Amino acid sequence: MKRTLEGTNRKRKRTSGFRARMRTPDGQNVIRSRRRKGRHRLTV
Repeated sequence: MKRTLEGTNRKRKRTSGFRARMRTPDGQNVIRSRRRKGRHRLTV
């Protein structure tokens, strides 16, 4: 049987990838705050 919910990598990248984040001011705030926190991975 297949799993009931599967995401695709393309969708994942397009919605929560680095370039998608940098496109909007709010997304840039997300990146900025994650940098400030010292996250090892900023985006997916």
